[in-house]
Amino acid sequence: MKIVSAILDQMEKSAPYATSKPLRLADVELSGPGPEEILVKIEAAGLCHSDLSVINGDRPRPTPMALGHEACATVMETGSNVADLSPGDRVVLSFLPTCGHCPSCYSGESYLCDNGAAANGAGVLLSGESRLQEGTTCVHHHLGVSAFASHAVVDHRSAVRIPSDIPVEIAALFGCAVLTGVGAVLNTAKLIAGESVLIYGMGGVGLSALLGARAGGGTPIAVIDPSPAKRELALELGADAALAPDAGPDAVEKAIGRKPDLVIETVGRAAVLETAYKAARRGGRIVTVGLPNPTEHLSIPAVSLVAEGKTLMGSYMGSSVAQRDIPRFIQMWRSGRLPVERLLTSVSPLSEINSLFDALDSGQAIRQIVIP
Repeated sequence: MKIVSAILDQMEKSAPYATSKPLRLADVELSGPGPEEILVKIEAAGLCHSDLSVINGDRPRPTPMALGHEACATVMETGSNVADLSPGDRVVLSFLPTCGHCPSCYSGESYLCDNGAAANGAGVLLSGESRLQEGTTCVHHHLGVSAFASHAVVDHRSAVRIPSDIPVEIAALFGCAVLTGVGAVLNTAKLIAGESVLIYGMGGVGLSALLGARAGGGTPIAVIDPSPAKRELALELGADAALAPDAGPDAVEKAIGRKPDLVIETVGRAAVLETAYKAARRGGRIVTVGLPNPTEHLSIPAVSLVAEGKTLMGSYMGSSVAQRDIPRFIQMWRSGRLPVERLLTSVSPLSEINSLFDALDSGQAIRQIVIP
């Protein structure tokens, strides 16, 4: 079938993206779902820094590629060997399909699925194939989803059924921002109520981490971000202190009353992670969810890991099991514990995709949603 999709032909085009237009809307051919795959109609898709990292070259991926990985969709058709979903089901799409039989999946760490990661890196579905074609050219899938489009074919293990009464622009946020940010606090760090928390970066993931820290009983909670508007929103969402990056370690300790037990880094820059590591107390935990350019390297005193007893943890997808945690986080939202609707900056047509990335790149937006 013919669909409309936002295609990236070349990475590292310069901002402003409204002028350089790294993404073009194209009519491409989408093949029907193969075994264990489903055809979905994209209802809403969110813009994330992981998309921007592909556009600017921080996260190299094969091109041409149909971007987008955070979305809510409706199942239109199922391929063979799909028993858990039916046409008409509303789903949130997860950006890592899980095979269920690799060592990571067997150990309960499906968010590190070896085969899913390999497929995502190659720009194909979990089957190893692509369902997108433009003329004679194969178009790569982005993280098994390619959500900046009218329709998509995804592995059924990338889809989590949700209730149909959730607004699509809110439901989409659970596919990445909420899953990653809340998961980093509750799953990776295993926050204990009463622990102090410091969060670097108040984008969609960072603000979700703030919501997770508040829901998990973290106190006090301080955040750091260069944007006054984002710092103000963080205070409204429950942060006890919101500081600019130049505030310095003394200001952080004064705001929290001591060095923090838990530090979350969401910026995706090695220099920020180094600062976050230094900020944690002796015996503290540092969780990083940002995705720096592969050329960046972290420099910390090796002896500090032992002498200061610190724990540095990476958190991919918030150490979340999508089928378990998306429904869990949705229930927390329903109960008022995760007001994720406050992360929503705007809802726009897909045709505005390039200018929307300018707003994300400049730090003006938190979570923007496009409707195909």
